Formats: sequence, C-alpha cells, structure tokens
Amino acid sequence: MSQMIDQTPSTPGKLKPEKSHYIHNRFRVHSSLSKLTLWSSLFLAIILFFFILSPPTAAPSASPRRALGDSWGGSYWEKRVTKSARRNSASGLTVLVTGASGFVGTHVSLALKRRGDGVLGLDNFNRYYDPNLKRARQKLLERAGVFVVDGDINDAALLRKLFDVVPFTHVMHLAAQAGVRYAMQNPGSYVHSNIAGFVSLLEACKSANPQPAIVWASSSSVYGLNSKVPFSEKDRTDQPASLYAATKKAGEEIAHTYNHIYGLSITGLRFFTVYGPWGRPDMAYFFFTKDILKGKQITIFEAPDGGTVARDFTYIDDVVKGCLGALDTAKKSTGSGGKKKGPAQLRVFNLGNTSPVPVSELVTILEKLLKTKAKKKMLPMPRNGDVKFTHANISLAHKDLGYRPTTDLETGLRKFVKWYLEFYSGSNKRSAW
Repeated sequence: MSQMIDQTPSTPGKLKPEKSHYIHNRFRVHSSLSKLTLWSSLFLAIILFFFILSPPTAAPSASPRRALGDSWGGSYWEKRVTKSARRNSASGLTVLVTGASGFVGTHVSLALKRRGDGVLGLDNFNRYYDPNLKRARQKLLERAGVFVVDGDINDAALLRKLFDVVPFTHVMHLAAQAGVRYAMQNPGSYVHSNIAGFVSLLEACKSANPQPAIVWASSSSVYGLNSKVPFSEKDRTDQPASLYAATKKAGEEIAHTYNHIYGLSITGLRFFTVYGPWGRPDMAYFFFTKDILKGKQITIFEAPDGGTVARDFTYIDDVVKGCLGALDTAKKSTGSGGKKKGPAQLRVFNLGNTSPVPVSELVTILEKLLKTKAKKKMLPMPRNGDVKFTHANISLAHKDLGYRPTTDLETGLRKFVKWYLEFYSGSNKRSAW
C-alpha cells in the first residue's frame, strides 16, 4: 500500500506512461485472466460431474442420521417417537407429556403407559435442581417404553415436527419453572418457561390438525393472599404473593384466550404441595430428610401470629389419578388449522388432599420414620413469596373427575423415605420404584 502511495504523482498529469508499453501489459493481463477463467471453469465442471455421479455417503450404523439438528430429527429419531406414542388399543389416548422427566411428569407418563396409552415425553433437563435425578427418571421411563425427547417447549420447530410425526389426541403440559423462592434470584426463567413456553405450546396445538385436548399444571399458589378457606375454584385469584404465582395466574388467562379464539379444549389443574418418591429436592419434605440424616439444622418458619406454616400435602399417586381423570373427561377441541368452529371446554380444578398439616408436624413424622431427632431452628416467615397456609376445596374435582385422595401424610412420607434411602444408598435404582 505504501509503495502505491509513493508512486502516485503529487500533481495530476505529470506522470504519463508510454502508450505502447501500457497496451502490451494490458494485453498480457487480459490473456492471463482469460486462461485463468477457462481453467477454473473446467475445474468446477469436473468437480460437479463427479459430485453428481458419486453415490451419497451412508451414515454410520452406530449413530442415527440427524437431519434436523444435533438433538432431534432423522428417520431413527422418528421411529423412536412413533413407537413411544403408539397406543395399545383403538380407544386409548395418544399423549404428549411435557416436563416428562420432572416429578409429576414421570409418574403421569408411567401411569398412562401402564394402562396402554401412547406416551411421548419432552423435557429440556434444566439445572434448577440436580439433573442426575431427572436422568434417573428418564431411564425409568425408557425401561417402561416411554421415549423422552431432549428439547425445549420454546423450540417452535421441534414442536411442529412432533405434531407432524404424531397425531396427538391430548397434551399433558407439566413443563414449567417451579419454586417460589427461586423467582427472586432468576425471574426471567419463570417468564421464559411459564409464560412464553406455554404460549409456544398453545401455538403448536392450535395449528395442529387434529387439535389435541390440553390438560396443564396450574398451581394452588394462584390463591395468593386469600384468607378464606378452603380455597375454591370460584375464589378470586388476583392477589399473587410471588412471581411464580403470577406466572401461573397469567397462564390461566392465556388459556382462556386460546380457548376463546381458537377452540382449544383446556383444563387447568391447581396442584397443592405434591410429595412422594422421585420428588423434587427443592421441596421442604425432601431437603428436611436430607439434612436430618446429615445432622444439619433445619429451619421451620413461623407465621406472624406465632403458628407454623401449614400445607395441604398431596401424595403423588392421588395427584396422578386426578391428572388421568382430567385427561379422560377432556372433550375434543373444536378448532381446525388454527380456526375455531365452535365453543370449546374450559375448566380448572383443585387437586389437593383437603387436610392441611403444620410443617412442624411434618418434621415430627420424618423424625419418627428416620429414627433421628431433628435440629430445629424457628424463624419468622420471610417476605419471599411464601404464604402461611394452603387448603383445597376438592368438591368440583370429586364431582367431575371422580377425584378421591386416599393417602394420609404419614403413609405417603413412609413411602418417600423408603425410596429416598434406597435411591441415595447407591443400591440398584430399579428397585427404588
């Protein structure tokens, strides 16, 4: 570059090359470019000729073809999807279970598969709690014949592909960012999963043909600061005490919108403190068990009036029966190709145990089952979104779904403790179920 600048005349018109020398160089360059273009064209033609004639390279037999990305797509993947979703009878359901490797998702998927329904799982295996536990649940599902697709509900292309491959009759939507306190640390994850993710799923459902009926997990947290007990589906739900609760309330309003505009059949289930084997490590009964066994101090919160916090603890098997009841009684969606053709079913139910138990009593039961005295520390309940108590009125679920919880807290905790000790002792995890 510096040489070119140095050779440029400071005054225009002072440098005039000889005409004959200029023409000779120009002809030589033009001739060289013509030859280069000719040989380049011949070379490209030869490459294209051999490329067209050569057969496609076969994919290695050890690894299936990935036509649509690294994590999903291809004929092998589609075979696994269709096999998992195949039902055993003409009257059976074909269900997409989102959050399938989660606590409730695993139990619901196994129950559906056991009775002969077609089940396909979807889970993104996020790191909100130990992914190893989710992977262990995934292995449990695989042994039962349930394939869990590793993917996110916000992946619109993946959802479209799933609905193209399988004509789902129902969707059991359990994927969500759970936990009340974590929302103060990572609020964006709740909006991403519980709102944007739900919209993404509903978009896929409204465009599917046929449209599936949808059952999804709301939460008892939508009752927020209500003081009237027990909580009824007719009660107001406009006073959420946490961001988690607010996202679940938003989900209920979004469900109403998609039902109204697109004719999607949608049933919301408000879960009340679900517990049991294969549970979530962020739940009090779970980490109390872990800390009591390790001799660590546990914190029990007191309500402002001096009483301990109480919860309507609901055993997982009872919740699963409610979920299956909701799927079995869900009416068909009325839309087609994104267009509504008539009014569609819209419901919401409480799934609780209708008998709140103080957390202090929960600890007493765990001490008895673990044969270990807990080191307790009493503290005032922090302003982190938790509420003093939950208490479900389940008369509507009883009437419409045949929902009848039968497991008391001590019985349910005994089953959980048995699983916990087996799972975390390093024993064969197949026996832990």
